[in-house]
Amino acid sequence: MQIHSAGPSLGLDFGTTNSVAAVAGGEGAPSLILFGNEEEAVFRSALCFWHDEDVAGGLAVEAGPFAITEYLAYPADSRFIQSFKSVAASASFETASVFDKRYRFEELGRIFLDKLAAHSGGRLDVRPQRVVVGRPVEYAGARPNAVLARQRYDAMFRGFGCEVHYVYEPVGAAFSYASRLTEPATLLVADFGGGTSDFSVVEVAEPGAARRCTPLGHAGIGIAGDRFDQRIVDRLILPMLGKGGLYRSFDKELEIPNGYFTDFSDWSRLALMRNRRTIEELRRLQRSALDGDAIGRMIAIIEGELGYPLYDSVGRLKRRLSEEERAHFHFSGGGLEIEAEVSRADFEGWIAEDVARIERTVDNALAAAGIAESDVSRVFLTGGSSLTPIIRAMFQRRFGADAIGSGRELTSIAHGLALIAEEKDLAQWRT
Repeated sequence: MQIHSAGPSLGLDFGTTNSVAAVAGGEGAPSLILFGNEEEAVFRSALCFWHDEDVAGGLAVEAGPFAITEYLAYPADSRFIQSFKSVAASASFETASVFDKRYRFEELGRIFLDKLAAHSGGRLDVRPQRVVVGRPVEYAGARPNAVLARQRYDAMFRGFGCEVHYVYEPVGAAFSYASRLTEPATLLVADFGGGTSDFSVVEVAEPGAARRCTPLGHAGIGIAGDRFDQRIVDRLILPMLGKGGLYRSFDKELEIPNGYFTDFSDWSRLALMRNRRTIEELRRLQRSALDGDAIGRMIAIIEGELGYPLYDSVGRLKRRLSEEERAHFHFSGGGLEIEAEVSRADFEGWIAEDVARIERTVDNALAAAGIAESDVSRVFLTGGSSLTPIIRAMFQRRFGADAIGSGRELTSIAHGLALIAEEKDLAQWRT
């Protein structure tokens, strides 16, 4: 990111699925940065690489919706990477293979920020006075390493050329929602993203108070929209790709290792499976599998760079089930053709244990804040997965429909982070 002169404060919500930025300074409320010719505030957290002899190094790259456009034009000759924020705290992730090059997390992040700035219409061409970046309460992954994630974030955001502060994402959302409230409240913010579900309890004072918001407690869990997607892939896709099948090893028949299927259903890892070692392993497995055709279909999807169409099909089903009781699922590619009717009840059964763990994390946030459920007077639901009916129903059951607030699901965090960036003392917000 090339920075020129000092500018306003910046709030940045670097999300697993989408990223949003807002600037604050001078009179008036923070304003969202709009990207591209269509001037959308939401910028997809994705990258697409492809060979181009006219580019230095021979490898071109785009980000956001422009990455999707490039991928759709030439899918077989592209490398499409999404949800890469999910590996920020993973010690097992070292580099991503992109053709013949390898990229560390912070290198992918800096490329992403450069492209985000390039499409900002010049609003990110100046050096901010202060940058406040959102971070999850609990990072995604089986054994997330928060220290490692901070190191990678620091390296990623160094290009801003000013001090960068980190604030819990639901605290940013709380600050944004508090700007709409006209009376004091004990506020529970539930932020459902792509990789994590995070909760903060914040005491909101009356408008005009010297200290409008006071954080009381937080909790988070690495379960959110991408995990719900995994449940759909597990039920509808993976059985057609060999999950639960057997392979021959000498005179024994053994179950195919689950690790391939776990990686395949994880959007942050699916694209990374297209490397020589993994493909060679899968081809060996294909030769020994009782159903080699199923493994062949997995290889075809990986080599054909069909991760995004699969993601798109799963996402459409999930959105339809948020609006209707039944929806049709269709995916075609890599020799795989799947048509299925899915009910909302089916889907809610698939994610029931995930939702139960999310609910227990809400309890943890209340305990951390030292309050009872009855002490919560307002609940703000934000993030794309907050629109899932079973999620909303859980909060309505516990806190009452009248206490629930929503809106600006994809932009509230960035808006609140920009407001926090304008505060004189950030000590009460930093993590």
